[in-house]
Amino acid sequence: MASNTSKTARASVRAGQGSGGALSVLGEYKYLIPLANGRFAYVRNLTNGKTQHLRTDSDAFVEEIRVLAAAGHGAKIRTELTSLHSINPEHGWDSTEKRLVDAGVFEG
Repeated sequence: MASNTSKTARASVRAGQGSGGALSVLGEYKYLIPLANGRFAYVRNLTNGKTQHLRTDSDAFVEEIRVLAAAGHGAKIRTELTSLHSINPEHGWDSTEKRLVDAGVFEG
């Protein structure tokens, strides 16, 4: 059976699961897997089961987060963005969150 997720994305998910649950914390699902110092991210989508590799300053990233926020996951994604910024403030996650807010992604 063919998979809709790339080989690299699957390997990243497996690696994260083996490293003490980097992709889930206390059963919580992780939506964003940061790459290249925050320039890219894997976005894990519960609504369609796919993991997308996206540039964090792209329109595609904004739209993927918009889909997740519309499905009720916006608050958790914002929490992840805040956490990513506190762990690596030099990666620009605060700017990424601001761009999403400015685009109206988290408005209900």
